[in-house]
Amino acid sequence: MSLKRVLGATTALTLCSAAAFAQDTTITIATVNNGDMIRMQGYTDQFTEETGIGVEWVTLEENVLRQRVTQDIATGGGQFDVMTIGTYEVPIWANQEWLAPLDDLPEDYNVDDLLPAVREALSVDGTLYAAPFYGESAMIMYRTDLAEEAGIDMPDSPTWSEVMSAAEAMTDKENDIYGICLRGKPGWGENMAFLTAMANSYGARWFDMDWKAQFDSEDWTATLNDYLTMMNEYGPPGASSNGFNENLSLFQQGRCGMWIDATVAAGFVTDPDESTVADSVGFAQFPNKEGVDNHGNWLWAWSLAVPASSDDTDAAKQFVAWATSQEYTQLVAEDEGWRAAPPGTRTSLYENEEYQEAAPFAEMTLESMNAVDTQAPSVQEIPYTGAQFVAIPEFQGIGTAVGQQFSAALAGQVDAETALSNAQTSTQREIDRAGYGEN
Repeated sequence: MSLKRVLGATTALTLCSAAAFAQDTTITIATVNNGDMIRMQGYTDQFTEETGIGVEWVTLEENVLRQRVTQDIATGGGQFDVMTIGTYEVPIWANQEWLAPLDDLPEDYNVDDLLPAVREALSVDGTLYAAPFYGESAMIMYRTDLAEEAGIDMPDSPTWSEVMSAAEAMTDKENDIYGICLRGKPGWGENMAFLTAMANSYGARWFDMDWKAQFDSEDWTATLNDYLTMMNEYGPPGASSNGFNENLSLFQQGRCGMWIDATVAAGFVTDPDESTVADSVGFAQFPNKEGVDNHGNWLWAWSLAVPASSDDTDAAKQFVAWATSQEYTQLVAEDEGWRAAPPGTRTSLYENEEYQEAAPFAEMTLESMNAVDTQAPSVQEIPYTGAQFVAIPEFQGIGTAVGQQFSAALAGQVDAETALSNAQTSTQREIDRAGYGEN
């Protein structure tokens, strides 16, 4: 299909004709500074040409984005017409009636093509409240050349002991190569996304069935101590400031032997125009601890939602439909290759032979996403849902506070025991204040 035909196809997705919008109609979109979102902005002019709708972007670092959009939507500020949010916010905000339902998307949008787990995560009572731009779980990305040099045969489903042994073997600090890169930047969606998933794989949980915090448990102690050991002995300097984007850059520069993070990164680390190690990347499942049958996979979808406070709801919905459509995926593939297509949202993508051939990570991404059970992320009984987060409104504050403690431990400002104790105290205080566990 030619690019011209692809662009023409997007007009079929309009919720109303371009003529219905004055030329000065402009919507404001808040988004995260991740690679797929930056790529989307490059096609904005084409959307405007098709629809007559102008677009202004507010592109922010992940933690800042979450603060800005949460404040705006909670106060009904109306600063944004489209917000980039995730599987954590959507059901909570929809129940508060802060989001416009997306129950009037055009038939051509093909809602039924959305991956069932992602569609369910973005719906409340069967109604979609956000459209997924890309979806992800988590997996290991590793340097096959370094593994071969070190005599390591990485299994498809490794244990943490195997990961730590591989990290040690691949570390070469004299040449600025570090065996493992992991998130250290504090935030409920930054270091705590990774550490919650890791804790799940160690058999830990955030709360017991009486909503008692569990940071004083052996499982959390083992999780944090092993994380600190890996990062202090085999990780890069300044790791307490590294989030997704920082580690992506390190891996692309050839400075990480392994990186355990979101599956969406696979398309970037294998891009020869961006990554110096593109032809030497292997993939493996998120690790588990010996004796614990749980790989700690997470489920996330960066999605586009329309706040109920928007003054341009129809125009905003038209952009959401365009940016998350099958036609947009085809547009990117036509222009930049199938490997660059936004992953993890549509069944049709994983049935596409061209995508499977261009994206060696496709099968493992889909396998990882399908393995997630957000109803039972821990092997122990829990009173909450969510994989790499706890799906309660208070988690933004609680998770960030804990993330700050663990980041401080990584920076050497406190020891692990103190960080866990502080996390236990602050978490229990906030959960009691919110009234959880009361009969």
